[in-house]
Amino acid sequence: MKSNKTYFITGISTDVGKTVAAAIVTQSLEADYWKPIQAGDLDNSDTHKVKRLVDNEISQYHDNSYSLKTPMSPHAAAAIDGITVTASSIKRPETTRPLVVEGAGGILVPINNTETIADLIVPSDKVIVVSRHYLGSINHTLLTIELLKARGLSVAGIIFSGEEHPTTEAIIEKMTGVTIIGRIDEEPYFDENVIAEYAERFRESLQVL
Repeated sequence: MKSNKTYFITGISTDVGKTVAAAIVTQSLEADYWKPIQAGDLDNSDTHKVKRLVDNEISQYHDNSYSLKTPMSPHAAAAIDGITVTASSIKRPETTRPLVVEGAGGILVPINNTETIADLIVPSDKVIVVSRHYLGSINHTLLTIELLKARGLSVAGIIFSGEEHPTTEAIIEKMTGVTIIGRIDEEPYFDENVIAEYAERFRESLQVL
């Protein structure tokens, strides 16, 4: 019987590679995919992108709980749309397969005046942090992991994204003690074949989380 664990993909900031990482995890585990809050790009949403990148016929793609029109922080995009996003109103899809949940931006991105993306994570989730090297990324990665641990959440692993930076990756591994699932290189493009290669490469690490 396949696991029905939930893997929550979050990033240390925006544009660090969460969607590509989510596609790889979805492909690797033949999981379902769900993005609770999509802000902007509704015609080419993250769900559309993951669906194009995953080539198995098992994964299902669940509708966003909120599809906001403006590419901004969810709290601000929701205000423009005249609605209020709340964590309690976001109901997880029912599935017997593993579920990959993709957050929006970093862990403390507001969804309203009092709640953040972190409030969408539950203790049973296996949280995967996507870290991309830039000036300040060590601090952002350590802060993200410290916050998750302080909330009693399970930091299952880290995926590095982009060009290799050994000293950055080494100190993050040393200071967090979190499992390194792997690194997604700075590829010229991502398509089904590239995602499938990474899915195979990461499968063993993902299955033991």
